[in-house]
Amino acid sequence: MWTILMINLVISGLLYIEALKWGMPAKRWWCAGMVFGVASLPMYSIAKHIHWRRAVGFNNLYMAA
Repeated sequence: MWTILMINLVISGLLYIEALKWGMPAKRWWCAGMVFGVASLPMYSIAKHIHWRRAVGFNNLYMAA
């Protein structure tokens, strides 16, 4: 029981710091880390990729001539 709690604390801290670095909502990822633990890492990875694509303007489809 204590091991799972400690893992969730470490993961939530990691997600909080990474979300702050990427300009994402940090509280949301901290809560996700506390609730889902290690299972939230793939969700964070996908959300980070989507956040990056929106930031650099790759959210629109275009056709090259």
